[in-house]
Amino acid sequence: MDHTTAKARVFAMLDADGDGVISQDEYLARTKNVMRVTGRTEDDPLVVAARAAGERSWAAMDADGDGGMTFEEYDAWAGAEAFDTVCRPTLAALFDLADLDGDGRLARREFLALREALGNPSANAEAAFAALDTDADGLVDRDQYLASIRAHVSGEGSPVGEALYGQGEGRAA
Repeated sequence: MDHTTAKARVFAMLDADGDGVISQDEYLARTKNVMRVTGRTEDDPLVVAARAAGERSWAAMDADGDGGMTFEEYDAWAGAEAFDTVCRPTLAALFDLADLDGDGRLARREFLALREALGNPSANAEAAFAALDTDADGLVDRDQYLASIRAHVSGEGSPVGEALYGQGEGRAA
């Protein structure tokens, strides 16, 4: 998948209502969605941390402060540097929300809950888990997960990115 297509598929997932603009509400709903599927509460320290990370990310993404990000803005912004400085902390915080036993790894059910809460169809989430679980131990490591998403959004290619965004109707990183 070429780099522009990769970005377009992530953008489509973040643009939950499909109106061509990622809104602050759409972006920040990701924490609420993961909180809901994990049974965590608003005052859980991991929810508080994920919400703060998401708000910092949104502030960096919406550089012009107009409350939305078009694909053209996203395309110009997204890449390895944006991932490293903005997206990684947010995705790490969401991973930590889904990591119910706090061991730095997600079991299959935790991974599927995370990715489906982020908008991936279950078949895509299943394929991504299979691509990440290379040693077949039934677990996905946090750093491995983040590295695979970074590779996808930076145009390096990633079997996980292909799985999450390359099949059917994919929705955000």
